[in-house]
Amino acid sequence: MKSLMIVFLAGVSCVSAQAQIQFGVKAGANFSTLTGSGASGASTKVGFQGGVLVGIPLADAFSLQPEVNYSAQGAKASVSGESFTLTQNYLNVPVLLKYKHETGLFAETGPQIGFLMSAKASEGGNSVDVKSSYQSTDFSWAFGLGYQLKSINAGIDARYNLGLTNDAASGGGSNETVKSSVFQVGVFYLFGGK
Repeated sequence: MKSLMIVFLAGVSCVSAQAQIQFGVKAGANFSTLTGSGASGASTKVGFQGGVLVGIPLADAFSLQPEVNYSAQGAKASVSGESFTLTQNYLNVPVLLKYKHETGLFAETGPQIGFLMSAKASEGGNSVDVKSSYQSTDFSWAFGLGYQLKSINAGIDARYNLGLTNDAASGGGSNETVKSSVFQVGVFYLFGGK
């Protein structure tokens, strides 16, 4: 993971001399759950997401937007009257192609890789580490819409991250699938550029 961060920072520093490059910060809420045969009864869990981004112009209305975000995900479930909460903490790295209209409206899409930092299942006051039950990396595809206010270089966005890979740990002979499903809303602020 250190090498990924070094490559990301090196790439940013190589293009930072251009006046159009924008750096930004973002924060918001996640509404996450798990889908698949191994996630029956899962419901939505609310969590925090936030991080940094870089806007790299490609053409008139298009840009590339790599990000590094902390994302609290997981799900809630109720089994036999007992309520459980799964909390998964990820470091997500999406790389998005962004189209921005002159009105400030924008659409974005692209791949995302997530690195699982921790996973805990809790019931009442008891919490158990379940990180070994899930894959260490999660691949998803992001789809987003938003609006940027030109006057203050800030905006709002909404994004859906569709899980593509089975997050259930391999082994144990189980054929169950577990995929992430995350809807995000947030605000962002950009520095530099136009």
